[in-house]
Amino acid sequence: MEGVNAPSVAPSDDQPALLRRTGLVDQIREFIVDGISSGRWQPGERIVERRVATELGVSQGPVREALRLLETLRLIETLPNRGARVRPFDERDLAEIFPVRAGLERTAVELALPRLTSHLDELEAQNARLAEAAAEGDLDVQIRESIHFHRLVVGFSGNHLLTSVWEGLGIEVWTTLSLRLHKTEIYSKSAEHARIIEAFRQQDPSAPQMLHDHVMNYAPLTYRP
Repeated sequence: MEGVNAPSVAPSDDQPALLRRTGLVDQIREFIVDGISSGRWQPGERIVERRVATELGVSQGPVREALRLLETLRLIETLPNRGARVRPFDERDLAEIFPVRAGLERTAVELALPRLTSHLDELEAQNARLAEAAAEGDLDVQIRESIHFHRLVVGFSGNHLLTSVWEGLGIEVWTTLSLRLHKTEIYSKSAEHARIIEAFRQQDPSAPQMLHDHVMNYAPLTYRP
């Protein structure tokens, strides 16, 4: 892995807005995750630490740390004398991530359910944006808005550790890979979200399992329970 131990550069007005928030390493990690999920970096392609640092106007240290975090999630692999590259993925990788995500989200709803009635307007507004993206046929926006819906629900759990683990899974990448590379069925996610919101409204005890099953519908067909 290339790199020098130069001091980090404070974000300036010329840098992406992404980096003008706190948590530099986390923001760099998100930048790389977005690049993988958007197809900028394909499976097997190198991610050159120096180029990322130059593009973002930071030192290579936090970029290196972000890549190490992504390696622990099996999104990146480091090869001797060749640096970091996006891991080649297969359906088994996807099969392993979705039960973990589904279990976390089921627990999140179990924790959040008593409070969710006070967040229904926010969830419905988010789901309306998803429905609009679906009507326009914009898959990238659908993925982003759908994930944000789930991010809201997880956040409403109030459990910071659960939220941190969920965020660390690289949900955007795995969901996009499932939809794009392995032909996971695409259907009306907003309609399912509407039913889940109604379960929240009714304080339905089956709501946690509903969200769990909904998440598993993203998994490759071969590996669904």
